[in-house]
Amino acid sequence: MLFAEFPPVSTEKWEEVITADLKGADYERKLVWRTGEGFNVKPYYRAENLEGLKFLDSKAGEYPFVRGVNNSNTWRVHQSLKVQDPAKANAEALKILNAGVDSLQFNIATEEFSPEMLDTLLAGICLPAVELTFCGCKMPNIAEAFMAKVEKENIAADDLHVNFCIDPIMKHLSTEGKWCDTCGGTKCFERIAGLVKMTAAYKGVRIVTVNGQFFSNAGSTIVEELAFTLAAGHDYLVSMTEAGLTVDEAARKIRFSMGVSSNYFMEIAKFRAARMLWANIVKGYNPECECSCKMMTHAVTSAWNQTVYDPYVNMLRGTTEAMSATIAGVHSLEVLPFDHAYEAPTEFSQRIARNVELLLKHEAHFDQVVDPAGGSYYIENLTASIAAEAWKLFLEVESKGGYVKAFNDGFIVERVKTSAAAKDKNIATRRQILLGANQYPNFTETADDSLCGCAVERADAEGNRLTPYRGAMAFEAMRLHVDRSGKQPKAFMLTCGSLAMARARAQFSCNFFACAGIRVIDNTFFKSIEEGVEAALASKAEIVVVCASDDDYAEAAPKVKELLGGKAILVVAGAPACTPELEAQGITNFINVKSNVLETLHFYLKELGI
Repeated sequence: MLFAEFPPVSTEKWEEVITADLKGADYERKLVWRTGEGFNVKPYYRAENLEGLKFLDSKAGEYPFVRGVNNSNTWRVHQSLKVQDPAKANAEALKILNAGVDSLQFNIATEEFSPEMLDTLLAGICLPAVELTFCGCKMPNIAEAFMAKVEKENIAADDLHVNFCIDPIMKHLSTEGKWCDTCGGTKCFERIAGLVKMTAAYKGVRIVTVNGQFFSNAGSTIVEELAFTLAAGHDYLVSMTEAGLTVDEAARKIRFSMGVSSNYFMEIAKFRAARMLWANIVKGYNPECECSCKMMTHAVTSAWNQTVYDPYVNMLRGTTEAMSATIAGVHSLEVLPFDHAYEAPTEFSQRIARNVELLLKHEAHFDQVVDPAGGSYYIENLTASIAAEAWKLFLEVESKGGYVKAFNDGFIVERVKTSAAAKDKNIATRRQILLGANQYPNFTETADDSLCGCAVERADAEGNRLTPYRGAMAFEAMRLHVDRSGKQPKAFMLTCGSLAMARARAQFSCNFFACAGIRVIDNTFFKSIEEGVEAALASKAEIVVVCASDDDYAEAAPKVKELLGGKAILVVAGAPACTPELEAQGITNFINVKSNVLETLHFYLKELGI
């Protein structure tokens, strides 16, 4: 009955209403989003937009695995530990395993790691009950020692779930600019092939981990991260088959690790597209079983998004990123602790990080629905668009001879650098918001001893290699410099004229200057300009910001300038039509929504001698 009372509305009717509401404004400019990924996103989608999407008929667990590699959305709660002292790491591991973690990563930080040290590290850990991941130094040696321990203890092959982060293409060539010293060139692939054969009977053992999060943490787009990660995975597939393995043997030993940014719906679509594209790549080699086409995906919340000022906001970022990954159906997920950017994670920050996942499981029940995004007009179209763009870029890399050849020729790094520069500009101009850094900073926060200089200083990229950084670093370095300058510069809000506009522009200006650590003095309203200037001079503020309406500025700004008498830097909040007239009277400082916030703040700090 309800459907009869509310007949369907055609797309044409919707478009007529939208066009009328736009009142002559350009539809494409107002409502169509041109993404950084290289495609347009419409303001809305309907059932007709799903026509032609071939992957819609597949179910979870069916090729091409868009909806998941299994008919389940259970994921493993993953957490990492740095291993310098095996006994201490073991005690910490046992503690977090009892706190809900069922996927544990050991980051081996010592070159000499003996079988006896491995025994100490794993003491009391029931291997069949937990998934283990080993990362760090001498991974092939650790893999051999671990498998020897498994055989010695007669652990059933089906009960073992372990991953080795052997990744010379990404962890050495891409981030260091060279092959690892111990096994350069093709030797590393021969060693990998040997380990694959050694673990052939163990279906739950993965030898190679393709670390795609290096791309996103270096500033790449989502499409670039996906395309380059697939290209690196394909190089492993080719190298291992050339070393004598079948495609089934090789593909089943590859694990993928990717980052999760705060681009919520895009990230959901990315992981869905990733499974489909990898399935198509492996399918091209005619595997004996379609199961070999399944993509095992680990996700890590973004380090690029984290801030060191107002770091508790990182909890919110990690939560939304975790939601994207789990809705998308990843195998395992690591939520980075909120203090990851500036210190060794504390017990508190680690607990909060893993509890994000436990809440999503046990209270939000995200693990109870398979592919909840499936059928969404919007996300299905995002999946198709991301897959199409990533596939084009993947084929471009292949046309250049594959990932390693394209990387050595500089194509990969230059492409990522270009994307990173575009992101940096968007952050500087606030087209991309990082709360606590370039917008809505904590006004009262100052740097403490936990913020070492290396936490905010962006490393210069030397040579042909990917260099990780965080998007907030430029703002953080500026603010840290002010905090440690020994000065406390102040910006005074002189609010006058129209109350509504004065308050709105005062709030904008407070946020603007506080991003540099400049102490802001906000004011509700001054009845006269004389009263406002008197209060400004009494505050001894180095910057005075006139906050009024555009109509008020023609008279107010020159009067403020005259009464200040050059005792403070005068700034006008906004871009009034009378700007040329004000500039002719010597008023040259303006801030507005189109300002490059970073460059403008650097200018004022230089004027203040900081």
